[in-house]
Amino acid sequence: MDTLLLSRIQFAANISFHILFPTITIALCWFLVYFRARYTAARGTPAAQGWEEAYYLWTKVFALSFALGVVSGVVMSFQFGTNWPGFMEKVGNIAGPLLGYEVLTAFFLEAAFLGIMLFGRGRVSDRVHLFATLAVAVGTTLSAFWILSLNSWMQTPAGFRMENGVMHADDWFAIVFNPSFPYRLVHMLLASTLTVSFLLAGLSAWQILRGTTNQGTRRALTTGVVAAACAIPLQIFAGDLHGLNTLEHQPAKIAAIEGIWQTERRAPLTLFGLPNEAEQRTDYAITVPGLASLILAHDWDAELKGLNEFPGAHPPVAPVFWSFRVMVGMGVLMLAVSWWAAASLWRARKNDRSGPLPLSRTQLRVLAAMTFSGWVATLAGWFVTEIGRQPFLVYGLFRTADMVAPHAAGMVLTTLVGYLAVYLFLLVAYVLVLMYMAQHPAMPLPASPQAARPAVPVGGPA
Repeated sequence: MDTLLLSRIQFAANISFHILFPTITIALCWFLVYFRARYTAARGTPAAQGWEEAYYLWTKVFALSFALGVVSGVVMSFQFGTNWPGFMEKVGNIAGPLLGYEVLTAFFLEAAFLGIMLFGRGRVSDRVHLFATLAVAVGTTLSAFWILSLNSWMQTPAGFRMENGVMHADDWFAIVFNPSFPYRLVHMLLASTLTVSFLLAGLSAWQILRGTTNQGTRRALTTGVVAAACAIPLQIFAGDLHGLNTLEHQPAKIAAIEGIWQTERRAPLTLFGLPNEAEQRTDYAITVPGLASLILAHDWDAELKGLNEFPGAHPPVAPVFWSFRVMVGMGVLMLAVSWWAAASLWRARKNDRSGPLPLSRTQLRVLAAMTFSGWVATLAGWFVTEIGRQPFLVYGLFRTADMVAPHAAGMVLTTLVGYLAVYLFLLVAYVLVLMYMAQHPAMPLPASPQAARPAVPVGGPA
């Protein structure tokens, strides 16, 4: 493997590890706002304790995820200088301000209110604590807004001019709200919602199976199942719109996703197969005639461009082809599982809310097995997006090969191995800590300031 491929793998490892944690924190903080609002509304009633315990446990999950996301994000930003100096030289006039806007808006907002959210319980009023949680949630969403704006601009660049091979901004509105940005933002926010929904439901189901529940377990599980059941149809609809946009602006990516080698009308949909890029065909393909044109263009007779239209300018087919099918397959599984569990909850909706949870042990085991299913779908979708942009770093303008730093391949390989070892350790540690917190769901500390002052704060030992 040469320096280019190793540098791409290294950046892919960094961004794949990093994206796991923002995918959780973006939506989890909004769930925490919901938990806190329900507690504030129910304060003084028996239901309040359950919402308080749900908020207490999942705030610690948020804090842990937030910390890993920030640290891994810093490491990833250094990669622009160490491995991809050509990117900032050519695109820094646009990428730099967008990254700066994230710091000036999202990061400052999160930093200002995160301490109150984590340690303010019992020290500030319930309304102030709820507002702090809301402010952090807005901050996480703003962070996603700016990062996805930059990433979308790299996919569908707009609002710029070229001077001596360097990009300069002409229209910041066109840059920020580039053609693919609205679709990518909605798709990512829904992906985060689904990731957190199954994390809530799965970890809560695991608590029930292990017999380590508290009063917040049922509320967290029910919230996760209902949110997933509502979000997955929206995600399917958003994905369809995103696909239409990608067909318009990145037809080579669509051709690779569907394994369309030659331009044709009534293009068949390939369900499964083995892409053979050397022979320009898909071996052992299982296809449905005409369905690709119908799904991708909403027209049975539509002509879809094949990979033959983009010689030397299309992504590697196999990773994009398979990543897309993993993403879609996981989405279908999420739909089936969430609706299956939601149906059981719906049938028992008139029962006593304090009674046993109307889910069988089989359903609980399935939900527990799906705890990190959102990660699988998100990573698969991210691979489709990023690998599908190749061989360009900024689509259609700058090739990835022209931006890489001329390091020795051995040095890049050494640092890659180091990154992978550290990330594997952190990922295993993260999952083990989540399991530990689920098995030892500590009770919230007393809410009065007098009782809380000498005690360990909410963000204390897991």
